[in-house]
Amino acid sequence: MRPVRRVPRGCGQVSRPAHPTWQHGGVTAATHSSSVPAGGGAPDVDADAVLQGLDPEQREVATTLRGPVCVLAGAGTGKTRAITHRIAYGVRSGQLMPASVLAVTFTNRAAGEMRGRLRALGAGGVQARTFHSAALRQLQYFWPRAIGGEVPRLLERKIQFVAEAGARCRVRLDRNELRDVTGEIEWAKVTQTVPADYPAAALKAGREAPRDMAEIAQIYGTYEQLKRDRGMIDFEDVLLLTVGILQDRHDIAEQIRAQYQHFVVDEYQDVSPLQQRLLELWLGDRDSLCVVGDASQTIYSFTGATPDHLLNFRTRYPQATVVKLVRDYRSTPQVVHLANGLLNQARGRAAEHRLELVSQREPGPDPVYAEYPDEPAEAEGVARRVRDLIAAGVPAGEIAVLYRINAQSEVYEQALADAGVPYQLRGAERFFERAEVQKAVLALRGAARSAGNDPLLDDVVELGAQVRAVLSSTGWTAEPPAGSGAVRDQWESLAALVRLAEDFARSRPGAGLAELTVELDERRAAQHAPTVQGVTLASLHAAKGLEWDAVFLVGLTDGMMPITYAKTDDQVEEERRLLYVGVTRARLHLTLSWALSRAPGGRASRRPSRFLNGLRPGSAAPAGRPGTPAEGAPRKRGRRGPVLCRVCGRTLTEAGDIKLMRCGDCPSDMDEGLYERLREWRATQSKLQGMPAYCVFTDKTLMAIAEAAPSEPGELSMISGVGGRKLDRYGADVLAICTGQETDGEDPDDA
Repeated sequence: MRPVRRVPRGCGQVSRPAHPTWQHGGVTAATHSSSVPAGGGAPDVDADAVLQGLDPEQREVATTLRGPVCVLAGAGTGKTRAITHRIAYGVRSGQLMPASVLAVTFTNRAAGEMRGRLRALGAGGVQARTFHSAALRQLQYFWPRAIGGEVPRLLERKIQFVAEAGARCRVRLDRNELRDVTGEIEWAKVTQTVPADYPAAALKAGREAPRDMAEIAQIYGTYEQLKRDRGMIDFEDVLLLTVGILQDRHDIAEQIRAQYQHFVVDEYQDVSPLQQRLLELWLGDRDSLCVVGDASQTIYSFTGATPDHLLNFRTRYPQATVVKLVRDYRSTPQVVHLANGLLNQARGRAAEHRLELVSQREPGPDPVYAEYPDEPAEAEGVARRVRDLIAAGVPAGEIAVLYRINAQSEVYEQALADAGVPYQLRGAERFFERAEVQKAVLALRGAARSAGNDPLLDDVVELGAQVRAVLSSTGWTAEPPAGSGAVRDQWESLAALVRLAEDFARSRPGAGLAELTVELDERRAAQHAPTVQGVTLASLHAAKGLEWDAVFLVGLTDGMMPITYAKTDDQVEEERRLLYVGVTRARLHLTLSWALSRAPGGRASRRPSRFLNGLRPGSAAPAGRPGTPAEGAPRKRGRRGPVLCRVCGRTLTEAGDIKLMRCGDCPSDMDEGLYERLREWRATQSKLQGMPAYCVFTDKTLMAIAEAAPSEPGELSMISGVGGRKLDRYGADVLAICTGQETDGEDPDDA
């Protein structure tokens, strides 16, 4: 039975049943759209009032109501204002029927903001929805007619089904692998890739799969079968099924096209192939389409988004009107100058269509570049600067600290808490609320209670080594996992705990696991103070679409920006665009910072992000292609310059490659005999000290030593992975092995 909606009594109306409709949720039937715009009145003779306050380019967008229109809108240029005033002008001038316009965007927040602006402008009858929301409404309405029976239930959280599919395939997935495999399934569906084609498509796209691709394809196929068996669909199915119905049922497609005759698509650089296909079916053979986007803000390609549809718009519609919005009303000339400088060094197709922004604001302070000796010092410096801004009158809610990955948040949470500055996290759990951190803290607490009865800690004295040994049972390894995703995020969280423990041991000599767990509990309690108005802590991805008076971009070192697993040119360029998005979030104050080492007293081996070369004071502009050394440039590793392969000269980004000073696929000149002797020595030390072998030296560090064959402490200390502590502890033995001498075989602690 169809559901019945009751219309409230009022104005003499009698309450009566009404059938729901797909476009307005039961407000206006497709065949009964009023010809009178804006709520029933005559066309507004003051429609031109909508155009007041628009700049010339925004006005051109607002008044170009027919034919295909492509708006290339830079950050802060008022794109939402332009397109909402365009719709409102069309409605109030009588050229557009409110019910005939569909505006689509990508987030509920953006759609809600658009609806609010349209209501304020007298165009409240216009539909502004996300792609999924619009498609779901159509699917629910037309399903009985196109398919028959009840609409399948919507599966809002697919991870449980993916887990069950994995179990049926006899593939055990932990919590983080589940998230990553689910992401791969979502990517496959939005790119319209069936299970059998997933391995080939993933390889072609350069995906960093969390499991064997054949296994993922099998899990994907089983997941789809489970949904079919239980009469359920997921969010990607909503788009796929709507596309299928519109392709197969021309009568339904024509009914939708009769209703919606004008389309506006915001953030067009983020459309997936599946969303583009749905848009094409909505349009049919018409061209009443206005798209808005900026290829330089494409930062979600890992989800299937592509700027190709935006960049190819003129090819598809040669007669299109193209309007560029470059007047930046958000940021000062100083911030805009830096943003333009970032893109001037970019390469690739998106860079060829970059927009040169022109600030419309009064001059402000220059961006601040801050270098710190280590990460805690960087966090403390940022917290001091935040406190100073608040004291100077900048509201805490108008300040943001942005980082590349969520695992970086902990040190800033702690620094702000220590400085008495309220904060709020956006788009991520607080550090101590993450499942892997809670599990790790429980393991550390259990090890502290068991005292000397934990076999993992037999003969392990140093606190950092104890923590590494305990956390090795919860998923931590000395070397990070390859690629990105949930597994990498989990490792980063555990690695942050290891660093925290090492810093604690350094500040509290003699402290043990019991004291560490008390410290962790105190940190967690301090960070749970309720905050209503606070500084925003967020990843760069989560900051998209937002803006603040003051922005701190932190952790800007090579390996983090660009991230170490950005290997291809396209991936590196997307990292540059991500930094551009971060810069353009700032209205007035902008600070960019980095730390030369991880921990206090550590070796200053890090270097500022290559994206800042030629922009920060004292740095040289890159010659030619970013990341490539100039002809004749020295290929030695410098403190500030990029780390270059000593064989082919390419820039190294992988931690393991940096240790070896060469690309993984470049020929090695390693002394195999020396490498084996070093491994034997490491095995002895591991046994003597009761710790995993990698806690002495990782395989990559041993390979680097065997290739360099150092003969003196200075040469050994230059090898990545040999810090001051390990040099003091193991240096004599390693140099003795490298020079063909005998070692005493003692535990360094005993010696």
